[in-house]
Amino acid sequence: MKNLLILTIFFYNISFTSCKVSSTRDEYVDQNNRSGTTEVMPKDSVEAEYEIKEVADDLYVVWSIIFTSDDRMLFTERNGKLRVIENGILSGKPLKVFAEVSSEGEEGLMGLVADPDYENNKFIYLSYAYDNGSDLKVKVVRFKDNGDNLSDEKIIMDDLPAERYHAGCRLKFGPDGKLYITTGDAGERKLAQDINNLYGKILRINSDGSVPEDNPFPGNPVWSYGHRNSQGIDWYPGTEILFSTEHGPSGFDGPGGGDEVNVIIKGGNYGWPVVSHQESKEGMISPKIEFTPAIAPASGMFYSSDSIPQFKNNFFFGCLRGSGIMRVILDENDPEKIISAEMMPDVDFGRIREVMQGPDGAIYFSTSNRDGRGRIRENDDKIYKIVKK
Repeated sequence: MKNLLILTIFFYNISFTSCKVSSTRDEYVDQNNRSGTTEVMPKDSVEAEYEIKEVADDLYVVWSIIFTSDDRMLFTERNGKLRVIENGILSGKPLKVFAEVSSEGEEGLMGLVADPDYENNKFIYLSYAYDNGSDLKVKVVRFKDNGDNLSDEKIIMDDLPAERYHAGCRLKFGPDGKLYITTGDAGERKLAQDINNLYGKILRINSDGSVPEDNPFPGNPVWSYGHRNSQGIDWYPGTEILFSTEHGPSGFDGPGGGDEVNVIIKGGNYGWPVVSHQESKEGMISPKIEFTPAIAPASGMFYSSDSIPQFKNNFFFGCLRGSGIMRVILDENDPEKIISAEMMPDVDFGRIREVMQGPDGAIYFSTSNRDGRGRIRENDDKIYKIVKK
């Protein structure tokens, strides 16, 4: 059914020893068979035309970053703190501490997003894991942001699957005004193929928690399924083309590697755990690009600003394996066609988690070296920004 092309292989320095890239045709996306190569460039091959500046330090596993105004940043720390940087100054007092957050493994205080109408309603949404007495679960909550405190708490969605590993949980509003939520398989691999549960899914709901009438499965928040642990989603600028990043198998549940960039379509089945890596099966959608060995993609962001022109409409994500940010360049005439992928030079700060665009056109990113798997450097964790030289 699908023609998978083994594309150009380069050898990275540090832990990026090689990277396999796959370009596919599938029956769900109207694109032609293609041949040729998609280049994955080593860090040293790409000349840096930007500089990196430190924004804040002595943080703890910064998971999500948003701006509520040009000079006010909010970010989540996985251990349960929602923190503020205003006018370039990190507040010593968290905006809120979520005491019930469970953060013993990969789970914790994770997703954070502002309402599309934040300017008028001041709503923000967060996702976090907690112990309900018998199981770990994730809930999505909404608050009114009053500047120096939060109020009007409302649970938007609860009982999402969680475990110490594969707990999701990225939040983003789409161009359609709907709230998208990624969930991990929480170790229950087979359930990712069952649309009647929320394991290993990308969900789509209204901002009040109700299910949109135009979802693919009536009365069901599931937008796509067959995911292992997607932690990055964003839309190609000016379109409704949704991209996601996804962690591939670890050694305990299959051959390592197989990290993915996917184009997500309504009702699509992305194969986990039936297929991974370069495998394919009728009715299941193959990734646009696949990385082996693992790079552990932890976020996903399209750059839409003119501030750094060479980055316009490129897709970026942080890599928890090794040290870097992956930049994916797409065909502007065919946004679903990947031309090349390259590790950004000079980004050598350990494990990188969040990557996002600020209102100033800078690219902000966070380290995740204190998450138990990284080498802790002086004053970690940190937030940095990339600006044009």
